Amino acid sequence: MTTEKKALDLTCALIGFNTINPPGKERSCVEYLGGLLEAAGFHLRYDEFAPERTSVVARKGGSVDKPPLCFAGHVDTVPLGATPWTIDPFKAEMSGKKLYGRGSSDMKSGVAAFVVAATELADRLEGTAGLTLVIVGGEETGCEGSFHLAGLPEFLGKAGAILVAEPTSNRPLVGHKGSLWLRAMTRGVTAHGSMPERGVNAIYKAVEAITKLRNFDFDFPSHPHLGNPTLNVGTISGGININNVPDETSIGIDIRTIPGQDHTALIDRMGKYLGEEVELSRVLDVNGLWTEPTDPWVQEVFETMTGILGCRPDVATVPYFTDAAALTPAYGGVPTVIQGPGEAAMAHQTDEYCYVDCINQAVEAYIEIARKWCRL
Repeated sequence: MTTEKKALDLTCALIGFNTINPPGKERSCVEYLGGLLEAAGFHLRYDEFAPERTSVVARKGGSVDKPPLCFAGHVDTVPLGATPWTIDPFKAEMSGKKLYGRGSSDMKSGVAAFVVAATELADRLEGTAGLTLVIVGGEETGCEGSFHLAGLPEFLGKAGAILVAEPTSNRPLVGHKGSLWLRAMTRGVTAHGSMPERGVNAIYKAVEAITKLRNFDFDFPSHPHLGNPTLNVGTISGGININNVPDETSIGIDIRTIPGQDHTALIDRMGKYLGEEVELSRVLDVNGLWTEPTDPWVQEVFETMTGILGCRPDVATVPYFTDAAALTPAYGGVPTVIQGPGEAAMAHQTDEYCYVDCINQAVEAYIEIARKWCRL
């Protein structure tokens, strides 16, 4: 079987696992991949971070003078959404040059590509720097699998660089924004809706807070490639029925930060700005990522992809977060590239698809990047 056929077949097989998160239930999908890697001689360690929620770290090779190269990715997907699909989201249907199915772009094609690349090189890895594959669950809801592994250094071992196979159409990217989700609570005193003067309306307090949030100043310099931090009020809920004065309101705030921003300091600044009537608490806290494009390994990846893509990649980033937010600090801040075969515009979309040619291209790229790292 050709390498291209292996990668396509494996992507189709992974799409067939329903790993929608929540609830996730990634165990069977991760164990399927683990079986393939174990058969190729990789040493495996599984980490169950919640019932039926499993990640795996697979290693082969290793030398004293250079740490391994890490490939990383997740197998959980987002829900299907309210819009009906025109195809079975778990059947992996082909149409022309496109492979359809939930997770085809985000990011089961990327995981399939680096697993196939690793197994193709497996027989040559002994005595080299080697490879470490980190395949996790729970990324879509805050990188739970990766953060759990980050607290288990004996599982992760060491790495000298990381490639995260998120959807980028195989363009190497060097950074992403952080994500800080906050819940802002306002409280009041309930009363009958016909006698509002006897109560204190928590929704009115929330409206005042939201109005202030529209003018919040981050007071932080713009990043040359990631731009400015952003803020969006995504949810608001309050009250129990129409004829009561509401005594509690919840506001969901989505902040996208840039590397170097201190999230604790940011929360403190926002709390002082909104005042004592608003209580802030964290829902999700994921830092941003930035690797200097001048890093020698990043330059090597750019050179490799110039030959494969036909043009030299530009320095670019993405606004969404990845598992690198947990893994890169856990590995000591090593250079990190985000690069995968999926289409970023297809992530979380109805009738999600990935181009088959991009999957094949990714396998070629991963083999060459790993070969250079391991000096094969």
